[in-house]
Amino acid sequence: MKIALLDDYQRVARDFADWTRLPADSELVVFDHHIAEREVLLETLQRFEVIVLMRERTPFPAEVIERLPNLRLLITTGNRNASIDLAACRARGITVSGTGAVGTSTAELTWGLILALIKRIPLEDRALRAGRWQTGLTTSLTGKRLGLLGLGKLGTQVARVGQAFGMEVVAWSQNLTDARAAEVGARRVEKRELFATSDIVSLHLVLSDRTRGLVGAEELNAMKPEACFINTSRAGLVDEAALLEVLRERRIAGAGLDVFPIEPLPADHPLLGLDNVVLTPHLGYVTRENYTVFYRDALEDILGWKAGKPVRRLA
Repeated sequence: MKIALLDDYQRVARDFADWTRLPADSELVVFDHHIAEREVLLETLQRFEVIVLMRERTPFPAEVIERLPNLRLLITTGNRNASIDLAACRARGITVSGTGAVGTSTAELTWGLILALIKRIPLEDRALRAGRWQTGLTTSLTGKRLGLLGLGKLGTQVARVGQAFGMEVVAWSQNLTDARAAEVGARRVEKRELFATSDIVSLHLVLSDRTRGLVGAEELNAMKPEACFINTSRAGLVDEAALLEVLRERRIAGAGLDVFPIEPLPADHPLLGLDNVVLTPHLGYVTRENYTVFYRDALEDILGWKAGKPVRRLA
């Protein structure tokens, strides 16, 4: 059995599961770099029966799946992966399995980005190292309005921290009701009001056909000049060109971003030249706790499939 583990950026995959439990004739190959070029990816993966994906780092559309003749089991860390064409896997008879996950780390990172922005932590750190002292004013969260697009598990966690800081929390999503918002101490408002009145706007939605591009020029231009925009969900929720424009022209105070249309982020990306953004390399789920669950469950998925009893099946 030939097994490929993709996108192990930190070179830790071998440490988070007991891979000696694999059958003796197994070959485990770990790739510690991202293979972006389609033809190179296909050539590299031709011989593997089992491929383990780290979240959505490497997409698996139909045109990839159809050109991997030996693929029999595809595993994604986490319990869903929008970058896998499940229908194409079913058509080929390829089993797809997922893993568990620890559900708090993205909400924690959201607050890291918020605090980094409004407390000017990266800016003041760089200034201090350059010999300058107190180069600007920070902002208090108490009494400010936190606007959340999405009030599911992650949105609710972010809301509770905001309330602990003394913030007013408002929320919107296509299916959100007044009653659901009230359950977590928030108030449902229309999308336009959320953008126009919030001091912090943070996204916590699943990317789908109806949410893709949900935040565009109209919403971003409605924000207050002193407001900050946070995205730890998916880049596809936002019109990137519109976001770049409001940031360049300083029509909003700044943005904290953990997700990007192309990952890893290209070295010449215009976001890297802006001083009113805080950027993290899709760290929301990258924790020791999550990796422990991811790779432990991935190994169980392989062993279950090999024994003819697949577990955590997605297709």
